[in-house]
Amino acid sequence: MGSRGRAVVVGGGIGGLAAAVGLHRTGWEVAVLERSAVLDDAGAGISLAANGIRALEALGLGAAVRRAARPQYTGGTRAPDGRWLSRMDGAALERALGVPMTGVPRAELHALLRAALPQSALLVGRTAERITTGSARPVVHCQGGEAHEADVVVAADGVRSRIRAALFPEHPGPAYSGSTVLRAITARPVRLDTDFTLVWGPGAEFGHIGFRDGRAEWHAVLNAPAGVRHADPLAVVTRRFASWPGPVQDLLAATRPEDVLHHDIHELAVPLPRFVSGRVALLGDAAHAMTPHLGQGACQALEDAVTLAAELAAGPGPEAALARYDALRRPRTQAVTVAARRAGRMGQQLTHPLAVALRNTALRLAPSGATIRTILRHADWTPPRLPGVPAATAAGTDTGTGTGPGPRDR
Repeated sequence: MGSRGRAVVVGGGIGGLAAAVGLHRTGWEVAVLERSAVLDDAGAGISLAANGIRALEALGLGAAVRRAARPQYTGGTRAPDGRWLSRMDGAALERALGVPMTGVPRAELHALLRAALPQSALLVGRTAERITTGSARPVVHCQGGEAHEADVVVAADGVRSRIRAALFPEHPGPAYSGSTVLRAITARPVRLDTDFTLVWGPGAEFGHIGFRDGRAEWHAVLNAPAGVRHADPLAVVTRRFASWPGPVQDLLAATRPEDVLHHDIHELAVPLPRFVSGRVALLGDAAHAMTPHLGQGACQALEDAVTLAAELAAGPGPEAALARYDALRRPRTQAVTVAARRAGRMGQQLTHPLAVALRNTALRLAPSGATIRTILRHADWTPPRLPGVPAATAAGTDTGTGTGPGPRDR
């Protein structure tokens, strides 16, 4: 297959790498521009719903991801006093969708995506400063004067996307959600009684997901002013959740202070009028940054990546393909963004005692299948087939063509 053209992906996170893999496997020459000096998205952990797993299967990475991930069969939502508010039957969810929810360290998923690309495609230490779109082929200009001309540019440069700001200067950009998140992966295995759990208290949430090697990721989401930071965030979290049910304290005790990440949560509360401009497409957080309350941020970026690759492969030209990508992705992702915001307001962000009590009662009285139906509403997505990715690969047999390191080779 001859090259379909040159695609430049700005941003080497999960969404950007997934888009690069899809484009590479459908015949594009790809360059990924990442501002970090080392392309290793360490992060914490990711919980992948069925739509995220299916997107990775469509990219030919299904079997590799299943080897790296831990299925989430047991879990649910609890109150700070330990009472269960709702349980999730992971086996029933798997029967409904064909794949279980899974938990995977972000660094391992990142490494799997890198391994599916030629090493020469990964260009680190490149900060994209601006883009020019006056000619037929857009040009990405980096610090230091380096320029990259392309047939298609994919802006996957995150919630504070410079390319989005350049293309839509009147858009207000990301807004603070009112919540901040602290998270880490434990330094050693932790004994867990569930694969994942959320605990909801007034203005706070604590959750964990277990990994295949016995370690776990935990996260603490708190209502807080933007920009507040602490010298010892682990000590702050340990005090804040001292009375919450196990294994909260076990998870925190197994964490090194230097491993705790702290980020304020921003979202695109004002939806973009479109995700494309000429031959430039926005993807992931650059297009639809959302709060984490549905666990759909990474999954939606993976959906974007597969859809973009499929539409560009279908032709007849980049402009028409990107218009179809916009028509397919914008309504869905913006609806999920709104749903995630509402979930946060009805869940972690509630503070009034009466409102919290009413929510908890409603959760306990809800039918047993209500949780599964909520997940199905967003996770039941069927990816398009990518030419160049055999059906057997999409079903789980990898045919890795990249030369990057695998998840165990780092």
